[in-house]
Amino acid sequence: MLENVNNFLTEIIDEDIKNGLSERIHTRFPPEPNGYLHIGSAKAIFINWSIAKKYNGLFNLRYDDTNPVKEDTEYVDSIWEDIKWLTGEEPSGGVYYGSDYFETCFNCAVQLIKDGKAYVDDLPQEKMREYRGSLTEPGKPSPYRDRSVEENLQLFQDMRDGKFADGSKTLRAKIDLASGNFNMRDPALYRIRYINHHRQGTKWCIFPMYDFAHPIQDALEGITHSLCSLEYEEHRPLYDWVVNNVSIPYHKPRQIEFARLNIDHTVMSKRKLRQLVEEHRVSGWDDPRMPTLCGLRRRGYTAAAIRNFCERIGVAKAPSTIEYGFLEHCLREDLNASAERTMAVLHPVKLTVTNYPEGQSETFTVENNPTDPAQGTHEITFSRHLWMEAEDFMEVPAPKYKRLYPDGPECRLKGAYLVRCTGCVKDEDGNVTEVLCTYDPDSRGGDPTDGRKVKGATIHWVDAANCFDAEVRLYDNLFSDAQPDGPDKNFLDCLNPQSLAVLTGCKVEPEMAAVAAAFDREENRTGVNAPTFQFMRTGYFCMDNRDCRADHLVFNRSVSLKDSFKK
Repeated sequence: MLENVNNFLTEIIDEDIKNGLSERIHTRFPPEPNGYLHIGSAKAIFINWSIAKKYNGLFNLRYDDTNPVKEDTEYVDSIWEDIKWLTGEEPSGGVYYGSDYFETCFNCAVQLIKDGKAYVDDLPQEKMREYRGSLTEPGKPSPYRDRSVEENLQLFQDMRDGKFADGSKTLRAKIDLASGNFNMRDPALYRIRYINHHRQGTKWCIFPMYDFAHPIQDALEGITHSLCSLEYEEHRPLYDWVVNNVSIPYHKPRQIEFARLNIDHTVMSKRKLRQLVEEHRVSGWDDPRMPTLCGLRRRGYTAAAIRNFCERIGVAKAPSTIEYGFLEHCLREDLNASAERTMAVLHPVKLTVTNYPEGQSETFTVENNPTDPAQGTHEITFSRHLWMEAEDFMEVPAPKYKRLYPDGPECRLKGAYLVRCTGCVKDEDGNVTEVLCTYDPDSRGGDPTDGRKVKGATIHWVDAANCFDAEVRLYDNLFSDAQPDGPDKNFLDCLNPQSLAVLTGCKVEPEMAAVAAAFDREENRTGVNAPTFQFMRTGYFCMDNRDCRADHLVFNRSVSLKDSFKK
């Protein structure tokens, strides 16, 4: 329960409230719309959203669209879709855009210039970095640092009016060139960029830097606690400097950092994820092998499973790496309770019940979910010719093999009858094309009337006379290396060539076509979870939210039944 969320962040907030904080707790998630959200983003969203919930506060979504170089409405739309999916609601505090504050940010910069705390610098970027010094040497002042207030005001206005070339001038804060924190050595506040903005068009040719715009935006929106990942810890002195020196009515927001999420066998750098997409190493941002929220959703991950994952890994001050297996464990727990059971044969071979009358058929009722009787039942048909998994037959059985083999033990056909294998049929190359068996008519439902013990395994199957073909995509980790982002590694060299196997000609129960037809009518297929099932004895699978149609069934494996995570 969200009201029970407790961590070092809530301890700090509790102390702030105890010490007289009168404002309603107000948090925000400020993504830059230059890529798709991923599982690391989910942690940041969950932290800010759940804390707002815990204190009956407000949670904002604010697009940090102050750098138009790689920003796009495609990403704006995807972020909105993902946040609503993950939290199940729209942000309680509203939706904002950093670019809507451009005029206010400009006026704040003008005030800093008037106060002698900012100046226009003509140094190129490489020289600017050189002048900032090193870990052992303080920075040295730019030759333009002591320009007069009047000159700086005019130059800054000329920057806004488009009178200078792209990147030729920079507005910098005048703070402390000897500071041990490089972020305080006269950081850049504004840069010149001639580029079309997705929201502002060409109205602006100067854009505020994140470290300048972000604290102003937090203050304007009434954010009480700016909760962000640990890489911003070194930026906190500049954050505080900005809110203490700009001239706007505000209360002072408080920045607190937490460790970002790291998961093995994946990368979460937007730059690297974009590279995977642009080089066609994956099918797109929503490829089910990607750690993006749209990719995880397409693979069958539920919002509840991801929220549970984020809650259970907790909030830490120090970085750590979480096993991908734990994320799978959380999904498996959720789907075990919710997913309808069905039978699907992924590697089909014909099974013929030789003593069952040709042309006869009957119906059996099976439960949809044995853990939840309220989910009801569905019917399956049975006839002389069935499909079974190829691995459920061995002509010469291995030791302790308890499935079908000639003169082997009786096995249960799930929900139907007991059968005993009598032999097989092979093609001219020696491949098994058909398994032969007999059934016990007195074992309907899988229980013999004489009560004898069944020594063989329970086998899933589908009726050959009443089934549909399907394509099944088996996904594994995108990277074979547990630490593809490790030092001295090219993450592309760590790609797993076995991360996707596509099976065609799989056999599924006929109800799958009806479910797919209903999903075809869904208006926003990619923004919701497609129908998910447990393929008995195989794993959890969902219909692909892009490619699956009633006339072309496509399923993605979400997670196997076997849980390898060590609890």
